[in-house]
Amino acid sequence: MLGARALPGIEAERARLRGTLVYQWTSAFSLGIEWNPLAEELNPLANWRVFDEDETRPALIVGTSSDRIGTEEGNSWYATIAKDLEAWSGLPLSPYAGVAWSEAEDELHAIGGASIRLGEHWSSLHMWDGENLHHVLERSFDEHVLGLVLAQQDDEWFLGLSWSWAVAAPWARE
Repeated sequence: MLGARALPGIEAERARLRGTLVYQWTSAFSLGIEWNPLAEELNPLANWRVFDEDETRPALIVGTSSDRIGTEEGNSWYATIAKDLEAWSGLPLSPYAGVAWSEAEDELHAIGGASIRLGEHWSSLHMWDGENLHHVLERSFDEHVLGLVLAQQDDEWFLGLSWSWAVAAPWARE
């Protein structure tokens, strides 16, 4: 997957412009890099779904990515649980909660959020990074996803765009 995000005006240079390149090695494990050109920074990305959710148990996901949007450097190491609640509630809602270790701040943060499916091609993601809220409204177009990002940084809000392009791995194609 190839992705990009732009958040003009935000104070942290690394957050203004970001590019990602991720390879999905298996259905449960991905590995990639994140490039923050304004901060001249390259960070690893990894995500491993340790186990899938089932009817009663949430999924467990661990990984690493760049630290919170407002930090100037470092990675974050996280563990989250996530559960799609539509079968239980009838609502197209998938919340998650977990913890993230911030290298930049040398501390643990409680994190959480929810994904809401708004229709066949629309969804929203609402995230608490341990300090601030971030919201993304996304529209999918086949292999592409375009997002409108609203990111909080202390008492200010910043509007940006995100884009990703995913090509299904040969083992995931029909």
